[in-house]
Amino acid sequence: MKIPKSILLAAKISQFISPKLTTLFAAKLFTTPVKHKMPRRELEMDKNSRQEKLFIPKINKSVVVYHYGNGHKKILLVHGWSGRGTQLVKFADELLKLGYSTISFDAPAHGKSGSKTTIMPEFIASTLEMEKQFGPFEAAIGHSLGGMTLMNAVKRGLNIKKAVIIGSGDKIKDVLIEFVKSMHFNENVAEKMKVYFENKFGESLETYAASEAAKSVMIPTLVIHDENDYEVPIFCGKNIFKNLPNAEMIVTKRLGHRKILGDKEVIEKTINFIQK
Repeated sequence: MKIPKSILLAAKISQFISPKLTTLFAAKLFTTPVKHKMPRRELEMDKNSRQEKLFIPKINKSVVVYHYGNGHKKILLVHGWSGRGTQLVKFADELLKLGYSTISFDAPAHGKSGSKTTIMPEFIASTLEMEKQFGPFEAAIGHSLGGMTLMNAVKRGLNIKKAVIIGSGDKIKDVLIEFVKSMHFNENVAEKMKVYFENKFGESLETYAASEAAKSVMIPTLVIHDENDYEVPIFCGKNIFKNLPNAEMIVTKRLGHRKILGDKEVIEKTINFIQK
């Protein structure tokens, strides 16, 4: 994602002023998703879904929920960072043809949901609240941060029969390092951000590593990752896969991090995995 020059300049200046200011500035940027305009391919799902606001007590925030289709068997869809509840529309459309319905949501600070900042524990809390309010779900599909969220949500009690994670990240520390590089911050800022978040939330970020959570995920899980994913390297998917007790992995080529969500073969294999 191209970062505006004004943001990069502000990041550079902050490092000369104060290390503490730099950490706070970096943390603010890291927890502020970019809201993109909804693409045309998602408009039909947006138009035809029933939408409602749902309050998530654990985080004291509300999210917008999308109810798509009328099937009794429900599939939960969890988008990634800077995504939307309609982002997995291609999967949703095919599931509806087979008699399923889908539940998805705009995570905090995403899409139509309120607030300006968020972080993965809020994705997890929102996902668990989806099950509480609208479950049970037959299965769940998560993309990118949504994949990390599903691994952690299952570890924390999300009761689904199968999971599919696509282009999932793994360790938050690695994400921080890549973020710091993209912002041209000094390398030590990543470690300072890690300490900042751990002090704020009172727990180690390592507890949220998808590969660690995977050890507790006993349900059949399908891991899909593209070998040319330059946003989330394939080693993330491989790390998760090797720690899952009951898993399959599909490696695609030349689909990257986002095109993979519209690939017919990926969608077909995902649905076959859920149905078999």
